[in-house]
Amino acid sequence: MLAAFTFNTAENLPVGLLEAISAGLRVSLPAVGLLVTGYGLTVAVASLPLAHVTRALPRRHVLTGLLAALVVSSTTAALATSYWQLLAARLLTALAQALFWAVLGPVAVDLFAPGVRGRVVGALSVAGSLALVLGVPAGTWLGRHGDWRTPVAAPAVPGLVSLVTIAALLPTSRPEDAPAAHGSRPDTRRFVTVLAAGTLSATGAFAGYTYIVTFLRDVSGFPPASVGSLLVVFGVACLAGAAVTGALLDRFPQSALTSAVAVQAVGLLGLYAAAGRPVAAVVFLVLTGGALGPVFMATQNAMLHCAPGRTDLALAANSGLYNAGIAAGAALGGLLLPPAGVRPVFLAGGLLTVGACAVLFCGRAVSR
Repeated sequence: MLAAFTFNTAENLPVGLLEAISAGLRVSLPAVGLLVTGYGLTVAVASLPLAHVTRALPRRHVLTGLLAALVVSSTTAALATSYWQLLAARLLTALAQALFWAVLGPVAVDLFAPGVRGRVVGALSVAGSLALVLGVPAGTWLGRHGDWRTPVAAPAVPGLVSLVTIAALLPTSRPEDAPAAHGSRPDTRRFVTVLAAGTLSATGAFAGYTYIVTFLRDVSGFPPASVGSLLVVFGVACLAGAAVTGALLDRFPQSALTSAVAVQAVGLLGLYAAAGRPVAAVVFLVLTGGALGPVFMATQNAMLHCAPGRTDLALAANSGLYNAGIAAGAALGGLLLPPAGVRPVFLAGGLLTVGACAVLFCGRAVSR
């Protein structure tokens, strides 16, 4: 859980430090934005190949190696004297994270009874969501009251703690011998359905979320000073949604995913419809945030059940496509923003999420 929190914090830290890094390295804001875009694209492209290459290595060794890469990359990023050094360090972190989420799930659930796998996945997701509520705001605060290098270096500390703990305590075994190495109920049709729905959902969610600050300020009419508080509300809703869904995953694995995607669709379309009504906008913002974490959590949990082969490869495919959806959503929003404004971006995101709902319903109907 600490490692999940640390990786997610490291991934999202530049969002709150864009201006500080831009001024410190004397590069443009769009160039610093590539630190986020390039990170997501690297995870999307590298997840499955790295999982395939390392499929036979003991997971204790793989996880310690990934955490060592996180410690080195965080330290290197903080010492970077040029933009390209910082970008190279970020891409090393992205390569480590690309494999981390594929390996983490099977390793964690193997430590517990099969009947509580959903709760284990939920605990990991809650830890990851805490990065948005605690890790990134804390890093942003440090960057504003000092140098951007301090928060960029900070993930090295919990990363090192996680590395030592896992190296000392995690059992060493062959990955193929682990109980969670293969899906408990292999189903190729369900596997493809979940991948397609998760990708569509991510594209829809991040088409809107990427431009949520602009929407709240320019469309809903919130003063700039209150937008930061609303982002904290969004993060708390994401954390609460992950906690509630994690408690229900073992009993209702398929319904949890469908419900989360449906709530996300309602939230995005509601934001589009709410427009200049601030109270309604807050309600739909909470719904969107409450669904964002549970969607990815539920797709990861589904991979542990329906994977037609190795679960680590299935989880890598899911993580890679989800990150591809994030990049596609941000790009789609960027294309719609100049000619149409920010409000239609949320309509497009909501309709894409409705499409994800349709994929899930059709998949269940065909199975029946």
